[in-house]
Amino acid sequence: MSSATSLSTTSARWSGRLWAILLAVSVIVGLDALDVSMVGVALPAIRADLGMSTSALQWVAGGYALGFGGLLLLGGRTADLLGRRRVFLAAVTVFIVASILGGVVDDGALLIATRFIKGVAAAFTMPAALSIITTTFQEGPARWRALGIYAVFAASGFAAGLVFSGLLTQVGWRWTFFLPVPIALVALLVSARVVPGYPTERGGIGYDLPGAITGAAGSLLLVFTIVQAPEAGFGAPRTVLSFVGAVALLVAFVLIERRSRSPLLRLGILRSRPLATANLGTALFFGAYLGFQFVVMLYLQSVLGWSPLQTALGFLPSAVFVAFGSPKIGPLILKVGTERMIFGGLLAHVLAYALFLRVDEHSGYWAAVFPSTVLLGIGFLMAFASFNIQATAGVADHEQGLAGGLLNTSLQVGGAIGLAVVTAVLTASGGAGGGAAALVDGFVPAISIPIGLAALGVLVVLPGALRRRGGVAAVPADPPATELDEAA
Repeated sequence: MSSATSLSTTSARWSGRLWAILLAVSVIVGLDALDVSMVGVALPAIRADLGMSTSALQWVAGGYALGFGGLLLLGGRTADLLGRRRVFLAAVTVFIVASILGGVVDDGALLIATRFIKGVAAAFTMPAALSIITTTFQEGPARWRALGIYAVFAASGFAAGLVFSGLLTQVGWRWTFFLPVPIALVALLVSARVVPGYPTERGGIGYDLPGAITGAAGSLLLVFTIVQAPEAGFGAPRTVLSFVGAVALLVAFVLIERRSRSPLLRLGILRSRPLATANLGTALFFGAYLGFQFVVMLYLQSVLGWSPLQTALGFLPSAVFVAFGSPKIGPLILKVGTERMIFGGLLAHVLAYALFLRVDEHSGYWAAVFPSTVLLGIGFLMAFASFNIQATAGVADHEQGLAGGLLNTSLQVGGAIGLAVVTAVLTASGGAGGGAAALVDGFVPAISIPIGLAALGVLVVLPGALRRRGGVAAVPADPPATELDEAA
């Protein structure tokens, strides 16, 4: 047991230092989520002030997604190799500086650049934060409780970002960039004081530079292709060539990792059924959710005529379920099992999306949207912490950053794909550019995508849900180093 893990206790009462570690890293994760949602609501004000075109404006959000989704795997492995504490503190510092710069720039291109830098920072922060939690809190009820609180901050941060952005944008969109700065600074100072040093995986063996280059380039190009596909067209030569290039780079990455003595990604970890199920399930779960959220925001603002603040408040019921339920979800996971919890969460989302099919121009929020938001909250409550637990259970401490990076990569890439496909379907149906009636007509084919993705997720986790009676489906322990070298 590492010195970090020894801080944890099987007692129901945690020390002040444990609470400080958990809250400091969870606050940063919440700020990452808050930052994403705040900028989304502020985009119209940013376009008006900086004179950005619609195609350029999408990269204020897309630039963040590019840096975040493209470099998560590298960020997670870097935390394992260079030290979680060191990587976490450095990435939070970059996040603070980029936030300040984003609030003061007067040029659209510079703003996009700061968003990309913040995405890169988040790509290193998120897996480092998750691995700090999973290596500080002993596997079992203590870790599950900690991950439940972690889930509260992630969900609450996104919901709070919607509300704060609606309020702050009325004062000035720049305040949406400045708001996270003092909170992140306090969390940084606390983290520097209480987060312990963690043993790194390797000492002097060397790093997988070719793997890092091909993996990062392939991931960045894949995310770029997904983000720009709805505008350029999925069949456009640029999109096809970008996708082929991304696949070629990722194939090269896999070939390099198979032969590397110190791989960025140990391919053997992907042979674990529980870990693979958690990652695929997460991609489908979040892809369906982001696509559905996009449709609902269009409905509330373009059909019902709601303001951004009203729209944000419309999503609060789901966040309330997660905020109040996540700290207590651990005992239920222990009794039911992660895969059954994930199955239930995905099924709740299938029902949530299907209920929205009844919508028309006169349905209103309470009849058309509120039942779905309640089911969304139940689904997130059941599945989000369970995904994190299953993806990291049984993984050795020196690969916790890798496991966290894999899970968050699945979440981001899945979300980008789901949103891109829903946007393309809505555009093809004539809904995106039409009036209220055209929008409503386009909702049925668009909503079929989230329903299909979530239903596919149900099928993915169904075998494990039927097989396991409870507990956590753990990733098998790593083989000894000699076996790893032989396998490589």
